[in-house]
Amino acid sequence: MTWKETEWLNSYNTLVNIFPLDVFTMSGKCWKGKVDGKCYTINHRAFTRLVEFRKQMMQRLKVAVLARHGGLDSCRFLRHCSRRGLCSLPDTALNDDLDNQVLVEGKAWSRTAVLNRPSVLNALTTAMGLRLQKLYRSWEDNPDVGFIALKGSGKAFCAGGDVVSLYHLINEGRMEDCKEFFRALYPFMYLLGTCLKPHVAILNGVTMGGGGGVSIPGTFRIATDKTVFATPETLIGFHPDAGASFYLSHLPGHLGEFLALTSEKLNGPEMLACGLATHYLHSSRIPLIEEELGKLVTDDPSVIETCLDKHGELVHPNKSSVLHRIELLDECFSHDTVEEIIDALEIEAGRTKDPWCISTLKRLKEVSPLSLKVSLRSIREGRFQTLDQCLVREYRMSLQGLSKQITGDFCEGVRARLVEKDSAPKWDPPSVEKVTKDMVDQYFVPLSEFEPDLELPTESREAFI
Repeated sequence: MTWKETEWLNSYNTLVNIFPLDVFTMSGKCWKGKVDGKCYTINHRAFTRLVEFRKQMMQRLKVAVLARHGGLDSCRFLRHCSRRGLCSLPDTALNDDLDNQVLVEGKAWSRTAVLNRPSVLNALTTAMGLRLQKLYRSWEDNPDVGFIALKGSGKAFCAGGDVVSLYHLINEGRMEDCKEFFRALYPFMYLLGTCLKPHVAILNGVTMGGGGGVSIPGTFRIATDKTVFATPETLIGFHPDAGASFYLSHLPGHLGEFLALTSEKLNGPEMLACGLATHYLHSSRIPLIEEELGKLVTDDPSVIETCLDKHGELVHPNKSSVLHRIELLDECFSHDTVEEIIDALEIEAGRTKDPWCISTLKRLKEVSPLSLKVSLRSIREGRFQTLDQCLVREYRMSLQGLSKQITGDFCEGVRARLVEKDSAPKWDPPSVEKVTKDMVDQYFVPLSEFEPDLELPTESREAFI
């Protein structure tokens, strides 16, 4: 290559590898972005000139290379161009409005979305769902992006949906805004579950409810010593949603029913053991794995897996883990009804005084009785449905649960656990015995002819998990 060709190539590498432009978002009169852990601020005029320079440089570079008429170095570089798609421009940086709730970090061959509401454990909002959809669609179509990662800022990965905001919307009569919340987040979970590019979720910290929905459908999930997983919806009078009826129902034995009904937690080693996580890493080594992933030039899942395997750790659940009681758990939670599950636990507790049986019974008496029956049926149906079918059904169930036509348990649960925090919810109905079949059935019936179902792009994106 000539000196000028080399100079242009070096300039290109500087722009792409040091400043991948689609990590920048507008903030006032400047563009801000985080690259390789460093924050950069570029004024609007300079950023515009940078983009224009990149366009001009690409045109000049291609002309110069083609002018070489097949020289060895040029052939190699043209093959590099075809793999990397040098002429493709960033899809998001210039057109995307600032949304600090989801930040972007860029490497040469990957992009990382950062959930950024640390004060509320990165609880998901409508705006976050829409932004994640936009980012992931642009990255999936961008040949310069080989794989995608997702992490949370602060001490949590994601505590789930922002149910406190939903609580206030319901009390203000803004049901359309509630529907928009689910219509923004559920399609993203389907997008993740059908994404053709490898995905790495770093579950360092609280990972609950919708936090599982935005990570578990992806390719790889890294748990750490700080990971705390749960589907805690029955504690607030709701049901495990965000695709939980799909992935919980595919766990070993009847572990999914146990987690769904009791809202109990799992730690990192337990997540790895049951398959919710694909890898485990001590939290102190997260910066190392991020650095190693950032060096990868690939879109091959096996290459990413090899990297994660190399740095991952082999761990086992401790002796007190529920996974060491899986036979007893299956024996109790395999029954057809909530009443039979409770009876089985009571018989075992009376016979053996088993602390696990006693604590499980106590928890089942604390959560919403209606949520118990709805959640059990949801997991059982999810075992025979695809991801999209589960999300469509969960959308119906969620709207029913928020409507107050059957019960006000959701608002009562959020009030008691998260708003007033008296931890004394008054459930309606107050006991399992008073929950009728009609109440449960109403959660699963199709929405009215005036209320459209959740729309997912199943014709163009068929679920493969």
